[in-house]
Amino acid sequence: MSDHRTPPPGHQARPSDPQPRTSEPTAAIPRQAAAARRPDVARLPAARPVRTAVAAHLVGRALSRLPLDVNAGPTRGPGTSRRPDITIHDPDAFFLRIASDGLIGFGESYMAGEWDSDDLTGLLTVLAAHVDDLVPAPLRGLRPLWASARPGRDRNTRSGARENVHRHYDLSNDLFASFLDPTLTYSSALFTALPARPEDLPAAQHRKIDRLLDLAHVTDGSELLEIGTGWGELALRAAARGARVTTITLSAEQAELARARIHAAGLTDRVDVQLRDYRDAEGRYDAVVSVEMIEAVGAEYWPAYFAALRGALRPGGRVALQTITMGHRQMRNTAATHTWISKYVFPGGLVPSRRAITEHAAAAGLRTVSDEGFAEHYAETLRLWRERFTASRQTLTDLGFDTLFQRLWEFYLAYSEAGFRSRYLDVRQIVLAEKPRPGERP
Repeated sequence: MSDHRTPPPGHQARPSDPQPRTSEPTAAIPRQAAAARRPDVARLPAARPVRTAVAAHLVGRALSRLPLDVNAGPTRGPGTSRRPDITIHDPDAFFLRIASDGLIGFGESYMAGEWDSDDLTGLLTVLAAHVDDLVPAPLRGLRPLWASARPGRDRNTRSGARENVHRHYDLSNDLFASFLDPTLTYSSALFTALPARPEDLPAAQHRKIDRLLDLAHVTDGSELLEIGTGWGELALRAAARGARVTTITLSAEQAELARARIHAAGLTDRVDVQLRDYRDAEGRYDAVVSVEMIEAVGAEYWPAYFAALRGALRPGGRVALQTITMGHRQMRNTAATHTWISKYVFPGGLVPSRRAITEHAAAAGLRTVSDEGFAEHYAETLRLWRERFTASRQTLTDLGFDTLFQRLWEFYLAYSEAGFRSRYLDVRQIVLAEKPRPGERP
C-alpha cells in the first residue's frame, strides 16, 4: 500500500481521545483524485448492462429479504428504524461493481463513497450471517465463473512473504498506534467481562498473552521462540518471567520499534529480535508461541509452517498458537478465490479451519493438547479498535492517510468485527505437542 506519506523515522503518534462519530453522509470520492492511489476504485469497470441488471435484481431481492433498511438515492432516508441500514448514493456504480467483481466490488464501492451505513458493523454482521442466502442456490455452483483467482504475485515465497508483510505491517507504526492500546498488541484480547470498556483493553491483552505463556509452560529459565514479533509485547512479558526469548518477524518497522521497547525495559540481554523468515528459524526451544501468524502463511505453505514449529521444539516442549479460524467449507471456497481482504489488507493470507490445523499439525508430528475459542472477545477487541480508529481521523489525516485509505480501514475493521459477531469466524488458543512414539503414552 503506497497511498500515504511516510512519517519521519522514529516519530510515534499517540492515539487521540475518542470523539463522537458523525452520521453525516459521505460524498462519493472524486474518481480522478483517487486514480493514483487505488486504480480499481478510481475507475468503474467496463459497462456490462445485462450482467449489471441481473446483479441489481439478485442483490436487491436478497437485501429486501434481510433485516435491513435499504435506501437508494443520493441521500439517506429519514426512517426511525433501529435496524442496520444501507444507503446507496450511486446505484448504477454500486451494481456495476458488484456485477463485475462480486464482494470485491462491494468493498470497493464503499471505499469509493458510493454507499454508506449508519451502522456499518451491524450491516456487515447481517450480511455475514446470511452469506449463503445472498445468491440463489441454483447459481452458487457458478461461483468459479465470476470469482477472480488469487494472483500469483501474492504467493508467500520468501521474497513474496516479505513483500506481503511490508504491504500491511510496514504502513507506519504511527498508524497502528492511533488505534491500538499502549501495549501495541494487534491480536484478540481476552476480557473478564463483556461488553468491554476502552480502559479494559491493556489488561485484557496482558491476560491473553499470559494465558498463552502459561499454556506453553513458559517460566523462569525457559527458552522461547516467538514466530511473529508484532511490536514486542509478548516478548517483553515472557522476558519479565525470566525466559530467554528469540522472536522473529519480517516487518522492519515492527522490529525497529520492538527493539526500542525492549531496550527501554532493560531486557535486551533476554530478548533477541531477528528479521527472519519462520522457515529459516534456527535452534530448538522449550516452547514456541505464534499469535495470529498462520493466517499470513497461505495454505500452500502450511506444511512448511508446521514443520518449522515441530523442528523448533525440544523433547517435551509445547507450541501455543492463537489463530483465527473459519469453517472448513468456507475456507476451501476462500482459498480458491481472490477476496477483498486478500486484495487490500492481507495479500497472500488465508484463515485456516480447525480441521486444516489438526491435519497439518499431525502430518508434522504434532498432536492437539487443548483447543479453546473466544470469538466474542475478538468482536469486542475490534469494536474498540474501530471506535478508536474513527475517532482519530484528524490524526490519520495529519499523518498523510487520506479519506480513501481511512474508508478502506474502517471497512476492514467493521468487516472483521462482523465476522466474529456472526460466528462466521472464531479465534482460538491451541496447544500442540509432539506425538508420542510407538509404545509411549501421550
